[in-house]
Amino acid sequence: MNSNDSKEYLTRREIPQLFEGLLNGLMYYRPDDPVDYLENCLQKVKELGGSEKVKWDTFVGPDKRNLPPLNGGQGRRAFFRNVLPESCNFPYRRYDRLPPIHQFSIESDTDLSETAELIEEYEVFDPSRPHPQIILVIGGPGSGKGTQSLKIAERYGFEYISVGELLRKKIHNTSSNRKWSLIAKIITTGELAPQETTITEIKQKLMQIPDSEGIVIDGFPRDVAQALSFEDQICTPDLVVFLACANHKLKERLLKRAEQQGRPDDNLKAIQRRLMNFKQNAVPLVNYFQEKGLIITFDADRDEEEIFDDISAAVDSKLFPAKEPVAGPSELDLSLILDSGEASETGGDNEDQNADQNEEIAHLFGDDYLRGFTEELKKLKVIFILGGPGSGKGIQCEKLAQKYCLTYLSIGDLLQSDLALPSERSKLIRDLLEREDPVPADIILDILKNAISSSLGATKGFVLDSFPCEIRQTEEFECKLGKPDVVLYLDCPAETMTARLVGRNKAAHRSDISTETIQRRLQMFYQMVEPILAYYESKSLLCKINAEGSPEQVFLHLCTSVDSIF
Repeated sequence: MNSNDSKEYLTRREIPQLFEGLLNGLMYYRPDDPVDYLENCLQKVKELGGSEKVKWDTFVGPDKRNLPPLNGGQGRRAFFRNVLPESCNFPYRRYDRLPPIHQFSIESDTDLSETAELIEEYEVFDPSRPHPQIILVIGGPGSGKGTQSLKIAERYGFEYISVGELLRKKIHNTSSNRKWSLIAKIITTGELAPQETTITEIKQKLMQIPDSEGIVIDGFPRDVAQALSFEDQICTPDLVVFLACANHKLKERLLKRAEQQGRPDDNLKAIQRRLMNFKQNAVPLVNYFQEKGLIITFDADRDEEEIFDDISAAVDSKLFPAKEPVAGPSELDLSLILDSGEASETGGDNEDQNADQNEEIAHLFGDDYLRGFTEELKKLKVIFILGGPGSGKGIQCEKLAQKYCLTYLSIGDLLQSDLALPSERSKLIRDLLEREDPVPADIILDILKNAISSSLGATKGFVLDSFPCEIRQTEEFECKLGKPDVVLYLDCPAETMTARLVGRNKAAHRSDISTETIQRRLQMFYQMVEPILAYYESKSLLCKINAEGSPEQVFLHLCTSVDSIF
């Protein structure tokens, strides 16, 4: 069989599509026995009627969740180049030259007939030379990123790249291409363009300016996933400029720009969606760069020349320390809006710090972020229920919610629901959980705030199961939403919880959770809960309930405590 016959056979039988589905399933579930898993998948292929019935997400599940790119963000061609030896004549190594398969996924190479665009693994910058200084300028839509980026580039003789313009130009020049037509629709509705597509366009642009002293990139990254991808595939930026601007100001500017420029992504619906995406992604993104010591924040509600003077001073100080700064940078303390845990550690009156933080959030993200919502929440009862695994929290939360006409919110359930959404936040949460890293407090709080907001007006209050689960969450909630009315702790001995969990696993015929695993979970729980209990005990909000008795006995004790707040 010659090479053409091989390629023709693989294409006709939809073998690349089959392999893609199998690999995506493996990468998503990571089974302990991959051979057994693949056998089950192939049996499913037979039941479906053959490989031509298989899609990229056939073995992922009915929710069709977005998967991380194969092999840490590499394209399929690079993936197979790495896993197959050079001597291998298997024709799938040249899959990019096969005729396109009639199936479309925006992040998949299977339908990209423009396969010449696929970028090989390469170094964007010459590794033997220092790479250009990179300044990333981020902020909400309408915050003035383009204006300030151009000014920075002109002042320092840097190249200027607008990621938005790159994508819009590509859409205009390839309007007949199905992939870019779909991306145009995505952008017009206010959603983010696919991550790998955006990174590819940035790479191609950077390759055209290899000798630049420095580069200013406007409007990128938009979320933590894009930031990670940029660092993995290009480099770590030298400086990140964040233009913070109130939500209502952003909306006013965008509507005005829509009248003047007529950009398709400045329609009202898209504006609202873009602002929502920004508010959702801004906090984790700024936190990420703040932890790396790369970001400086500027109040973008001011005159543009005043803002630029402050930016210039910051760039001079960070990148050109030998230069004399033009003025001291007007740098906002991000701990006020992003990291209340660190802010509270600096001392001072905690109530005053919380008030200052609320005022700063309202200024930067719009009054609608806090006003109205917090006022409504103050009229309702908020109950936190804490307890170790096996203490009976879930049952008691449901019983309390039913008796007192409250809404029951489980942090675990809310995270699972968020994971099912095709968003960048869900990808980040999934990555964190897979690495067994904690989900940041600000993300947990944002998910919780959305759940609370959706039930306002239809409930007498909320019962929060397993919240807070770390001390930072206590401070974040109190700072941004308010204090709970009571914190109930189901105090149960470790031996009792262990026995309950072992019995529960036996009843469910689960042998994958050992006693040692249960003991590790309990040890971790005690480490996390002790400072939380001390915090609420100092505020006279904590009620400890003996949870060793029957569910009915425990519930009676809980009701005694809850009755006192009604």
